[in-house]
Amino acid sequence: MTTWTVVWMALPFFVGFSVYLLPHGDRLLALGVALASVAYGIILFLQPVSLELQFLDSFGVTLLADNLSAWFILTNALVTTAVIVYCWDQSKPDFFYIQLVMLHGSVNATFICADLISLYVALELVGITTFLLIALPRQDQTLWVGLRYLFISNVAMLFYLMGAVLVYQAHQSFAFEGLRGAPAEAPALILMGLLTKGGIFVSGLWLPATNTVADSPVAAMMSGAVEKAGVFPLLRFALMLDEFEPIIQIFGIATALLGVAYGLVATDAKRVLACSTLSQLGWLLVAPAVAGFYALAHGLAKASLFLTVGQLPERDITTLRQQPMATALWLPLTLGGLSMSGMPGLVGFGAKVLTLDSVLPWQSAAMNGAAAGTAAVYAKFIFLPHTADASAPKQAPPQPGYWAASRLLLGGVVLGSAVHLEAYTWPDVAKVLAFLAGGWLAYGGLRRSLRLRLPVVLEEMDHLIGGMSVMLVVLFWMVWSWSMA
Repeated sequence: MTTWTVVWMALPFFVGFSVYLLPHGDRLLALGVALASVAYGIILFLQPVSLELQFLDSFGVTLLADNLSAWFILTNALVTTAVIVYCWDQSKPDFFYIQLVMLHGSVNATFICADLISLYVALELVGITTFLLIALPRQDQTLWVGLRYLFISNVAMLFYLMGAVLVYQAHQSFAFEGLRGAPAEAPALILMGLLTKGGIFVSGLWLPATNTVADSPVAAMMSGAVEKAGVFPLLRFALMLDEFEPIIQIFGIATALLGVAYGLVATDAKRVLACSTLSQLGWLLVAPAVAGFYALAHGLAKASLFLTVGQLPERDITTLRQQPMATALWLPLTLGGLSMSGMPGLVGFGAKVLTLDSVLPWQSAAMNGAAAGTAAVYAKFIFLPHTADASAPKQAPPQPGYWAASRLLLGGVVLGSAVHLEAYTWPDVAKVLAFLAGGWLAYGGLRRSLRLRLPVVLEEMDHLIGGMSVMLVVLFWMVWSWSMA
């Protein structure tokens, strides 16, 4: 298994650098890399014990591949596969597939790195390749948003690197466990870097505009897999270091509620999905022990939704309410929205119940509100008018690869419902249906009465940097307070 792990990690980068030598095989090579990750993720599930690898002593690379890693690797693999299938018949350049497979490999690396320096290198690669994919259309808006993303990412990782150096000074090791006993500045700097990179709370407000502007397959890749790269190490810290778990959970709850608030008032369909991603990343942090299954449920449904919204004739929700869309597009849009809302019979139900059953009593009220709020957000899509009338005005046909990619993702949404069959008890089904009903009723009332617009000024570059500074101060205070308790 050790040899296979090393080969699997190196494969995306080897293929990425080889694509120019085999220009007509770019799509096949990229698809092969994604399918290899599917196979590795499944094999990892079947391993009875975790795989731990150590190279070059305390200065080297430490890898940890376990059940939690398997969930995230499988999510990344399925989303990448769907994006490749979606783009199959489009005139994407070789450069697109090179960056896509290297991004895929970089994200996978973050899921098995268990030392601070290796994680730093992987996250920097994630930032660079994501920027290149965002900016690929070379339009003014995509170039600016891509550069903004890269700048925020690099500043966050600079703080992270300073924290890693402080950990090494304290323990002569870059192992994750070094956060325990390090000066309070070290975990504060590292947590702030990862919270920003993962799109968590106010320092993660770069996320809505970035996912809104990015091309649909890139937005699907980012929301479905890439943005989990910054969240995954936080889950590791929460599971390995009990003293940091409450801090991470507090930010998770705040993010879940903040994303819902932004999503409720958004009117652009892609921005609604982006704000929902902000919220769902918070859900991952609330219950770290079961976050893997939730990540898979979110990744499949959200990638499908981004690809579907990219096929709509209009992105403005108000206009979509007045112009019925084709039923063929409304069905995948609704199926993905229902899964995100936790509808029984879909993968989102088991993920929602498992998470809500794992939260602590003091977290329940906030997360129940976030669950109802999520249902209200997706009611914007579920209750859109649609028609199968052949005499209705014709809309542009979807991209050639859309249907295959959508079937792959939504097939996982349906089949994944069998993963957590224990969730199908009458109390849990009734609770989730109550969330759905409450969210839909709230949407009906808010649709007519709510005219609130949350300030987008917080998403501007200078305010994002200011938000990071405030987060750093708050984190230092929280870490210091917990260490003194």
